[in-house]
Amino acid sequence: MKLTLPTVLSFNGGYVDTAGYLALQGLFTAHVTGNFVTIGAALVFGSSGILAKLLALPVFCIMIIITRVVSFNLPRRHWPILETMLTLKLLLLVVGAGLAIGLGPFTDGDAWPAILTGMVLVSAMAIQNAAHRIHLGSSPPTTLMTGTTTQLMIDVADAIRGLPPEIREVTRLRMKRMSVAVLTFAFGAAIAALLFGRVGTWCFVVPPVVAIIARASAKSSPAISDSGSNTAKPAAT
Repeated sequence: MKLTLPTVLSFNGGYVDTAGYLALQGLFTAHVTGNFVTIGAALVFGSSGILAKLLALPVFCIMIIITRVVSFNLPRRHWPILETMLTLKLLLLVVGAGLAIGLGPFTDGDAWPAILTGMVLVSAMAIQNAAHRIHLGSSPPTTLMTGTTTQLMIDVADAIRGLPPEIREVTRLRMKRMSVAVLTFAFGAAIAALLFGRVGTWCFVVPPVVAIIARASAKSSPAISDSGSNTAKPAAT
């Protein structure tokens, strides 16, 4: 499997979301809308973390707005937009790892240490989502696999039924990209669960390392790193 930027981001998306969920009382740090479901579960079972889950979506949205506004000022400073965004995400992941290790384990999801750590990680994943939407719009999403899996299964069904020659190759390539995204995300989630079970919050040292690889990957791909357009691309189907 070629180690492309979307592949690295997908791994980190699955990893951070799973590690955050396990360490922060069921908080989704990447798939933030999933917190609506876990809020209901927390209300029914009386578990903690409701406040952090309520804060996750507005923090996520505000961070995307800030990232977008800041990106418009980067070209005049001759700073590459995508690399700068990935650097900011890296810094937030480093801070998040430090907080998780220094303040964890988190037994109360509504206490300030868990909320602070969670919102830093949510902010990092918001930047990843924004970077993907703006610069990698032709690639499958890196933090949410429901739509990708749906399209993949539709393409599988169409391939079984039979496709016209003129769209067969396009569909095959799309299936390949989406399969890699889903498998990489799942692999990241599995590794996060395994490491959390073994080393606890020390598992958060991995995302910054992966983020360094992602930034290097963006820098070594001029077609991506120089694409600094501030025109958002449509999301991949």
